[in-house]
Amino acid sequence: MATPAFVLALREKIGNDPLWLSGVTAIVLDAERRHLLVVRRRDNGAWTPVTGIIDPGEEPAVAGTREVLEEAALQVRPVRLVDVRALGPMTYANGDTAQYLDLCFLYEHVAGEPYPADGENTEARWAPLDDLPPLNARFREQLAHALSGEPAATFRS
Repeated sequence: MATPAFVLALREKIGNDPLWLSGVTAIVLDAERRHLLVVRRRDNGAWTPVTGIIDPGEEPAVAGTREVLEEAALQVRPVRLVDVRALGPMTYANGDTAQYLDLCFLYEHVAGEPYPADGENTEARWAPLDDLPPLNARFREQLAHALSGEPAATFRS
């Protein structure tokens, strides 16, 4: 599902006005930690890790596990929190505006083979860490933190 029901309900009340949401980014590595799960977004064609919106009352790491299952059909286990950051404002094609608090977690692959399971993505695959598709700076930073074993200690002001 592209837009959660609770967001649609809020949009009925506030229209396109800015909405502050909590999101999750899932850095999923294979058992050997040589491949990253990447998906190609249907809306803009960008390669990314799995991302999604955290439902009200949902634990963030559980949200990431759910999103990976929904979007790429993989069962994963959360390992640790990697990064927390406020993303810049964004405007969607329909005029909705939003800004996200992004919580990034490292996950280990448990079972399944990736495929674009819910229609949000056109591709889902394992990418070798030494031959990744283009990823934006945020995702490269989050992956570097996940691989280093150290949490992101950069504070942005």
